[in-house]
Amino acid sequence: MLDTMTLTKIVGSFCGALLVFLLGSWAAEALYHGGGGHGEDHAAGYEIIVEEDTEAEEEVVETVDFIALLDSADADKGAKVFGKCKACHKLEDGSNGTGPHLYKIVDRAVSAAEGYGYSGALVQVADVWTVDALNGFLENPKAYAPGTKMGFAGLKNPEDRANVIAYLQSLN
Repeated sequence: MLDTMTLTKIVGSFCGALLVFLLGSWAAEALYHGGGGHGEDHAAGYEIIVEEDTEAEEEVVETVDFIALLDSADADKGAKVFGKCKACHKLEDGSNGTGPHLYKIVDRAVSAAEGYGYSGALVQVADVWTVDALNGFLENPKAYAPGTKMGFAGLKNPEDRANVIAYLQSLN
């Protein structure tokens, strides 16, 4: 059985905890939500003034001689970059994955992989996988062939594209 002293301590501790909880909530509310009502317009504490350049800035578009890049491309580096493609594409003839096999892809007809259902978007933009067609498609598949099933975002670096194409050419 509980004696009076123990019962008093238990009730007192619950009352103390309740008091700390209520005062803590009140103090937090006062600290974080004090200083006026909500929804009113407030002046900025400080303003950062940014000078605008009145001259029209011309965006410099760098044109890359892709054939020159391809001539100096490294097939070994292309094999490493091809690691991004391995999840969907295989290099063995007739071995399709999520995407068509890439065996002898350079200068092959676009829809030539037996047993793979190509999207009509690819057939509309190219007949043969030339170096230029591969370059355009690998840079941004969705922009090159709108409606393509390929979900890959593309290889933005022209050197990576040249290296991958050199790697694929070395497998022919």
